[in-house]
Amino acid sequence: MAWKRTPLLLLLTWVATTCHALGRTDVLNVCMDAKHHKTKPGPEDRLHGQCSPWRKNACCTVSTSQELHSDTSRLYNFNWDHCGKMEPACKHHFIQDTCLYECSPNLGPWIQQVDQSWRKERFLNVPLCKEDCQRWWEDCRTSYTCKSNWHKGWDWTSGVNKCPPGAACHTFEFYFPTPAALCEGLWSNSYKVSNYSKGSGRCIQMWFDPAQGNPNEEVVKFYAGAINTGARAHGTGLLFGLALMLQLWLHG
Repeated sequence: MAWKRTPLLLLLTWVATTCHALGRTDVLNVCMDAKHHKTKPGPEDRLHGQCSPWRKNACCTVSTSQELHSDTSRLYNFNWDHCGKMEPACKHHFIQDTCLYECSPNLGPWIQQVDQSWRKERFLNVPLCKEDCQRWWEDCRTSYTCKSNWHKGWDWTSGVNKCPPGAACHTFEFYFPTPAALCEGLWSNSYKVSNYSKGSGRCIQMWFDPAQGNPNEEVVKFYAGAINTGARAHGTGLLFGLALMLQLWLHG
């Protein structure tokens, strides 16, 4: 039986590790591992402008919140006005989007590992409340851009993003014919437009009144609970299957 003991120990170690991973609950109140994020969320009493709703608990610093309000922020050297001056109402949404990305500690269930030079994690398919997406699209329809995916494909030879050769400037509505095309396509599916409305407890709000509390805390708790329930069910099935495999292996 000695020849069987070592593989058995390895298998049991893997099972224990897998069960631990399935039972993880650290999707609540966490920061992404990315370029400008803090390691852990905490109070930032002087957050600037549109980032101020996260003052009580933020993943961003004061300097980050100030810089991301610039037309060409030094955070990423990204120029919103790559096809002429962006309308102020439109830019307001992009600043709010960036505040959510940099500051929110409530995106844990949607954080994914990535292999990129400037970050090790990103969020994917965050359920964005439909009103936020609709308003973003409506306020940006008449502004101009040259691309439908802003994550990649820019000309960075000058150190700042410029339209790649052959990319013509058109209105947002040309590149993003629907609200979903904008919110889902813009940052490579960082968002998924939800059928739920603000206040439902089922979708992430880009806009909220901090005096009324952060509604995204309820949302992340709901999805974290769903993840844990699914993980437990998956783990039970996994262990049952491994037990059967182990019996066959030992008696084979």
